[in-house]
This record gives sequence, structure tokens and C-alpha cells, in this order.
Amino acid sequence: MLFIFFSTHINPILSISIMKIAIIGTGGVGGFFGAKLALAGNDVTFLARGAHLGAICANGLTVKSIDGDFHLNNAKATDRISEMGVSDLVIIGLKAWQIKEVRDEIKLITHADSLVLPLQNGIMAAEELSEVIPAEAVIGGLCRIMSKVDGPGVICHFGVKPSIVFGALMPSQQGKLGALKECFDRAGFESKVSDDILSELWKKFILICVSGLVAITRTTYGELREVKETRQLMVDLLQEIYDLSQKVGVNIKADFVAKTVAFIDTYPYDSSTSMARDVWEGKPSEIDYQNGTVVKLAEKYGLDVPVNKFVYHCIIPMEMKARGVMPTTNN
Repeated sequence: MLFIFFSTHINPILSISIMKIAIIGTGGVGGFFGAKLALAGNDVTFLARGAHLGAICANGLTVKSIDGDFHLNNAKATDRISEMGVSDLVIIGLKAWQIKEVRDEIKLITHADSLVLPLQNGIMAAEELSEVIPAEAVIGGLCRIMSKVDGPGVICHFGVKPSIVFGALMPSQQGKLGALKECFDRAGFESKVSDDILSELWKKFILICVSGLVAITRTTYGELREVKETRQLMVDLLQEIYDLSQKVGVNIKADFVAKTVAFIDTYPYDSSTSMARDVWEGKPSEIDYQNGTVVKLAEKYGLDVPVNKFVYHCIIPMEMKARGVMPTTNN
């Protein structure tokens, strides 16, 4: 019998503890990992909306994956966080800019031993959550996966081996992480407990900020990396953020940029990013939580980041249009 700290119920057949899990956002991230956790026997409820919610309630959740397709029957889903019930684990798979919109409601579905695991791009999610939710509940986390909603009730995983990396943001959380690792292991996807989650968050942050360059060049990763000029811009963008991380005091080795470029070279040629697709489609994006954060921190630490500044400033007008805040003048 595995005893864990959560207020769980026990499945007598499997003789394991079952966690009650709330998946806040059933997009490419929340849909994939949530479905895996539900298939492992956990009590999972998904937050979704519109036609996506209707399809999940009617037909379950389908995941088309490069590692093998699977389907979750009888998926529990709602469009109200208040209806998800008090949960042992809350996984947040929304866009980074949506954190502030839901954190008050998330607080209401946590108990004294709950863990809240944000998987947002960027480095601000845990800090923003902890402004409302008790800091003891919020751990650091990130995921690696290329996935998207492929239609109502359908998630498509099309690149990168899925994994979650998580870690304590304060010493009192350390004892809770082993049980979470066991839960993820049973679900059948890779996971890692990091002793330095801040470093891991920055490593992914540096990597994903290439999204802004993909957006303004309107390229795939393959096109971006194979054109000499845009490849150099990509390298320069990465180097700027690495240099910023050293100013901040993050523990990242000097060869990180070269390794990151080599990793990007393994991406499917025709792959893009969710942020780039949002920009192209005229939707609100995570630009303020990616290249925008680089620019703001660089100003704070007195560092010049010309490529990131160019990328950010090019996307600002498109972002303002998407959010309906573009200034107008009457001539």
C-alpha cells in the first residue's frame, strides 16, 4: 500500500491511492496530461468550454499522439471551476496571461495539503498564483510537449517526448513531491523532481522565447533554422536571454545556448508554437510573458537585449489589436 499525504480515497482493486485532480484548461497540455492521469485511475475533472466541452462530455477525450493514440471514456468536464470540487492537485494548463483571471477561483478548490502546479510558459506563474493562493501550495513546474487542440474533444500530440518537471519553491514542500512523482509515474509519462526548479524554468523560458521570432518571421521552426540570417537571429536571441539569466543569478551552464540550438534542430520541420499561431490568428498571446519579460528584466538589470526588444516591439501592435486596445486618432 502506498500512503501519501493527500486527502485521497483508496481503490481497493489497485491498492493504490487515487488523487482528485483538477485540470484547469483542456488544451494541448492539460488535455494530454489530464487524460493520462485519468486513465491511470485518478479522479480527474477537466475545465473546458464551448464545443470542446460539449464533445468531451458527450464522447470523452481523444488524444492523437506520435507515441500512440488513446481515448478517455466518460471524462468529467465542466466550464466552472467552482463545480470541480476541492482537489488534491490542481494542474493549470491555461495561457500565462490567464493566471490572474482564475487564481481567486482556484483558491476555493484547494485544501490544506493541496498542491497547485502551473505549467505555463515563462517564469511568472508561481509568483502570480502566490499573490492569492497560499505560497505553501504553489510549486514550480513546466512541461515539454508539442500539442494542440485538433478539434472539439480531440488533442493532437505532434512533437517532443511528453514530460513534466517540477520542484519545491520552499523547503516545506519537499516532503510532498515524492507522492506526486509516484502519481505521474503511474500515469506513464516522464517526470522529474528538480532540486533547482528555478534553473529549469529559466532553461525552458530561454527556449520558448524563440516563439516570438517564429511569429514575426511567419516561419516554421525548420524554415527559421535553415535560413542563415534568421538562424543567426535565433542564436543571438537565445544568447541575450542566457546573459540575462546570469545577471539574475540563475545556475545555467555556459554551453546551454549551443545545446538549445541543437535541440531546436531536432524539432519537426513544419512545427510552430502556440504563441506564434495566436499572433498569426489575431488572438491575444503570451508575448508579455515571453520576450516582453526579457525586455522588462533586462531594463531592471541594465542589460541590452536588442533582438528580444525588436521581436517584442514588432508584436506589440498585433497584441493591442487582438486585445482591442489599439489607440486611435480622429483626423
